[in-house]
Order: sequence, then structure tokens, then C-alpha cells
Amino acid sequence: MAQRIVIDPVTRIEGHAKITLHLNDAGDVDEARFHVTEFRGFEKFCEGRPFREMPAITARICGICPVSHIMASAKAGDALLAVEIPETAVLLRRLMNLGQIIQSHALSFFHLSSPDLLLGYDSDPAKRNILGLAAVEPDVARQGIRLRQLGQQIIETLGGRRIHPSWAVAGGVDEPLTAEARDRMRASLPEGLETIRRTLDWYKRGMSDHQEEAQSFGNFPSLFLGLVTPDGGLEHYDGRLRIVDAQGHTVADQLDPARYQEYLGEAVEPWSYLKFPYYKPLGYPGGMYRVGPLARLNVASQCGTPEADRELAEFRSLGRGAVLSSFHYHYARLIEILFALERAAEILDDPLVLGEDVMANARRSRYEGVGVSEAPRGTLFHHYKVHKGGLLSWVNMLIATGQNNLAMNQAVLQIARRFVRGKQLTEGMLNRVEAGIRAFDPCLSCSTHAMGEMPMRVQLFGHDGALLDERTRG
Repeated sequence: MAQRIVIDPVTRIEGHAKITLHLNDAGDVDEARFHVTEFRGFEKFCEGRPFREMPAITARICGICPVSHIMASAKAGDALLAVEIPETAVLLRRLMNLGQIIQSHALSFFHLSSPDLLLGYDSDPAKRNILGLAAVEPDVARQGIRLRQLGQQIIETLGGRRIHPSWAVAGGVDEPLTAEARDRMRASLPEGLETIRRTLDWYKRGMSDHQEEAQSFGNFPSLFLGLVTPDGGLEHYDGRLRIVDAQGHTVADQLDPARYQEYLGEAVEPWSYLKFPYYKPLGYPGGMYRVGPLARLNVASQCGTPEADRELAEFRSLGRGAVLSSFHYHYARLIEILFALERAAEILDDPLVLGEDVMANARRSRYEGVGVSEAPRGTLFHHYKVHKGGLLSWVNMLIATGQNNLAMNQAVLQIARRFVRGKQLTEGMLNRVEAGIRAFDPCLSCSTHAMGEMPMRVQLFGHDGALLDERTRG
């Protein structure tokens, strides 16, 4: 008899989700769905607020990646003011964004995914966590904690606190950087560089132990999208959009992010509160694309820093065109941490970083503005429309996790078909399905902004436990 397997909740991710596997009579997987079961709706309750408040408000979407929302929101505010912010403010925003990349990638890799990589997908689930990892591999756990602290310290030094810093605003940043604070951040970078070098070495040594997962964890053709510099380099704060296909060929280049609605659509399904973005020229769902560290390394011609460029060349040997397996998001995160540390050092060595001019003072000059930056999980769009007085009339946020939604669902199906056998089900099989989602590092609190219709079952019982009435939906 056909059966259904539900993994609820999906563990070691940010937010709430479940996975449903539908098996046929032979016990093989016919269908799989990744359901996002929470709804927040930031876009609607931001309407009516002054646009200048948005960096502080949208930072509260998430405690893991608040800086990403601050950056995209502040840049949307820049567009509404119609200003180019001072170069010192650009450098400082870039620096905080790099701190966010470091701390978030370290959290994802060491705390959420390395227990699978080092302890094994079939290991005891009670020990398959950061505490279990610390007991078996204390040096690895310590490295992850220290790297995350370094990123958080950059954010705190610039913004005054590690979570929800109210610092980047429409027109620039609130305060310049002092020489003392610069020197303190600069002194911490060598330790971080040494740590990420050691981590890359042991990760690459152990890759041969995970070849089966690398072949089946979301290993399929798709498009990849990310920001690049004018010469095609790796970019996290500004730039234009590039899209490449599975062969690594450029599909579109130097696209204006402010015109994203011309080439990116957003579909909604009744079984998830997460949107399904797609590349419009290929339609839905054929226009599936991926964003985030794997996509950024696939679309970039180079990183632009010495050590990261050497690692990128080695990374690209994993594929004949683009690197397709979502398992390699892990590797890409480590390379981006290396790049972020190198790039942070370059910014801190720039004399302009201590400049006093950090704010462009202006009044609202436009009624519509789009801000884009690269969050740790991928390209993030904030799109605002305002009334004459500067109050928001409409808000849309195109979140990185949502843009990976089609790919995450396809990855779940691919992994389940490879590993799950209904007649001899094991916990390790189901953990591999979850691990495929963890490879994307989804942030569901950020991304659940589309109103769908989830299945619902309501039962009314009497005082004696008898079922009196029942209603179902979906």
C-alpha cells in the first residue's frame, strides 16, 4: 500500500519546515515536497511606515542575517533619496556585510552541517550536533566558534551591537570609524585567516568520504544568479546581476537589479508559505535558478583576492561547466569566508575608511526604490514604493531562500529517491534528506512573505473524548 513519510520538523535550520515523502506500493519515492509552515508577512505590516525606518524594522526579520536586510533596505532608501553615498560610507557598509558573511557562513558550516560531515549521517542523532562535535573534534568546534565571533565583532564594532545594529541608514551610515576600532579589527584578521586555511585543508582531505552525497545532494542542471563587479568579479554589496547556465555559459550579464521584475517572476503554491521565484524567459517551473555561495562562485570570473582566487580555481575543477551539486555549498562557504577576511583586510588598510564624511543629507526625490545586496544565502532585493510624504505604500522583498525554493524541492526529491526505501526505513536515510536542505542553509523567517493556503485539520472533542465534529482544508 502506498504510504506517506513526514519529517517534521526539519532540524538544524533557521525557521520551521517539514518534508513530505510520498511512496508507491513498492516503497520507492514518487514525490517529495519541502513545506514551509510559518508565515510572517513583513511586507504588509511595513506599509504606512516612513521609509527611513526600514533598515531598523527589517533587521528584525531575522537574528541570523539582520545585516543583510539592513544593507538592502538602506540601499533602497538611497534610491528613494536619489543620492550616491560618500565613499567612506560605502567602505564601511561593505565591511559590515563581510562581517555578516563570515559569521553566518561559520554558523552554517560548523554548527549546523559539520556534525553530519564529521560524525556521520548515520550517527546517533542525540550526539549529532555542535556539542557532540565538540566532544569528538574539539579543535574543529573551537575554530567554528572563533570564526563566528570574529564576524560578530566586526558587526558590533561598527554598529554598536551584534544583532539588529541600527547603523546603516538611507544616505550612508550613522557614525564614522575610529582609528582605535580599525586597529582592533585589523589585529583579529590573521587568526581568522589561519583558521580558515586549516579548515579548508581538512575539508578537502575529507571530501572523498562524501562522494555519494556529493553526487546526489541536489546535483542537477539549473541556472545560477548573483551580483558581479563590472569586470565580473565576486561581489557582495553592489554591482550588476549575472546569470549562467549549467554549462557555465553566460545567459544574461550586467542586468540592472532595480529592474528585477522584468526577468524574475514569483509563483505561489497552495502547500507552502514560501514563494517560488523563477527566471521569466524560461517560465515556471522551467526557469529554476540557484543563488548563494555556490551560485556566486559559479557566476564570478574571479574573486579578486590572492588566496580566494587560488581556491576558486581548485573549486572549479569539481565541474566541467558550473559546479552543480548543492553539496558543494559547504565548500563555497569556506572559500567566501577566506575572501571576506582578505577583503576586510584591504578595506581596513584603505586610508579612506577613517574618513568623516559618511552621510549624504537629502530629502525624498523618488517614489520608488530598489536595494540589492548579497546576503550569505544569496541575492536579496528590497523594493519600496512611497507616497509624497515618504510613507511606504507598497513593499516587496525577494529573499535568497525563496529563490532557492524550486531547487530545494528538486534536491529533496533527488535525495529521497536515492536513499529512502520505505520497506527498510532508517533514521540515517531521513537525515540525508534533511541534510540536503541544510546544504542550502535556508532562512525561513526571512523568506516566508507569500500568503498561501496550508492544509488544515480541526477536530472538536467532547468532555468524554468523543469526536463531535471535524473540518479539513487542503
